Amino acid sequence: MIMQTIFLKHTISMIPFLDLKNINLRHEEEILDAMAKVLRSGWYIMGESLSTFEQAFADYCGTKHCIGVGNGLEALNLIIKAYDFPKGSEIIVPANTYIATILSILQNDLKPVLVEPDKDTYNLDPSKIEAAITDQTKAVMVVHLYGQACTMKPIQDLCAKHDLKLFEDCAQSHGAYFEGKRVGNFGDAGAFSFYPGKNLGALGDGGAITTDNDALAEKLLALRNYGSHQKYYNKYIGVNSRLDELQAAILSVKLSVLDEDNEARRKVAEYYLAHIQNPKIILPKVIHREGHVWHLFVIRTADRDGLAKYLQENLVQSVIHYPVPPHHQEAMAEFKELSLPITEEIHKDVLSLPISPVLTDEQMRKVVEVINQY
Repeated sequence: MIMQTIFLKHTISMIPFLDLKNINLRHEEEILDAMAKVLRSGWYIMGESLSTFEQAFADYCGTKHCIGVGNGLEALNLIIKAYDFPKGSEIIVPANTYIATILSILQNDLKPVLVEPDKDTYNLDPSKIEAAITDQTKAVMVVHLYGQACTMKPIQDLCAKHDLKLFEDCAQSHGAYFEGKRVGNFGDAGAFSFYPGKNLGALGDGGAITTDNDALAEKLLALRNYGSHQKYYNKYIGVNSRLDELQAAILSVKLSVLDEDNEARRKVAEYYLAHIQNPKIILPKVIHREGHVWHLFVIRTADRDGLAKYLQENLVQSVIHYPVPPHHQEAMAEFKELSLPITEEIHKDVLSLPISPVLTDEQMRKVVEVINQY
C-alpha cells in the first residue's frame, strides 16, 4: 500500500476537483468569436445575445419563457418577490440545501420552514412535507441537489391539494430529467445559476428563471430591470439584475454541448459507482440514470476529515458540500435550536470527489485506487 501511494505521487500531478480552465478552453475559438460579436455590436445589455440565449434555454428546458438575471440567488429572489406573499408567510425548503436557497426566502421577509431530506438521495423527502404545512404556508421550494432531480409527482400532488406554489431551485441540475421532463418545468417557476462551476457555467455570474406562466414572465421581465417594461416608466419596485450580453453569448456556445457534457459526467460517476469498493464509503444512490447530471459526486464517511486529508496527501482534491448546515450558520441563529438529525449527519459526513467532462480515464482510475487503499 505504501509503495503504491509513493508511486502515485511520483507519476501524476494533483487531480483537480474541477478543471474549469480546460472545460472552457475546449470552446476557446467559439467563445472568443461570440465575445467579439458582442463587442462589435455596440449593444452590451439586454440585446440580441440575451434574447437568443433565453429562447434557446427555454426550448431546452421545455418551458415557454426564460428570463435571464444576474445570478442564481437573484433568480430565486425574484420568483418569490413576484408573488408578493404577505410578510411572514412560510415557504417549505429542504434543510440541507446550500444557504442561498434559504437566503432568498429570508430576504423577502418570509419564513423558511426547514424539512429533512431523504437520506439516500439528499433531496427533499416528499413524505415529510405535509406535516410541515400550516395555514401560513404559501409555497414549497424543492432543490435538485448535487444534480439529481427530485421525485416530483408526489410533491406536485401535495402542492395542488393544499393550493401551494411550487418553486424549483435548479442551480445544480441543468438538464436533469424526471419522468421524461427536464427540471425547471415542473413548478410555477424554476431558478438556475450559471456560476462558472455549474454544469452550464458562464465566465462570471449569471442566472435565469424558467416558467410557463405568461403573466409571471411579464412581471419578472420588469422586476429584473428596475421594475420597468419601458425605460423611465416603473410599474414595480424592481431591482437591477440582468444577464449581460457577453455571458449570454458564452452560455449559448456552451448550451450546445450541455447534454454531451452531462453524459461525460454520468460516465465518470458510473465508473466510481462500479469500482469504489471501500466499506468505509457510502456511495450516492441514483433513482434513474437521466435524472442525474452529476454536478457533484458526493460520498459519505464517518471519517470525512481524515479521508479529505489523505486524498490531498495523495494528490486528489476534494471539497465539502457543505461543512455547516444552514440552521447552524451564524446568520441563521434563530434556527439553531432546531433538531434536524438527518441534515446534521449529512453535513458531518459528506465529501465531493473530482468530477467533470474533462476528467481523464487515468485520473478516474487514480481516484478510485487511492480511495480503495484508504
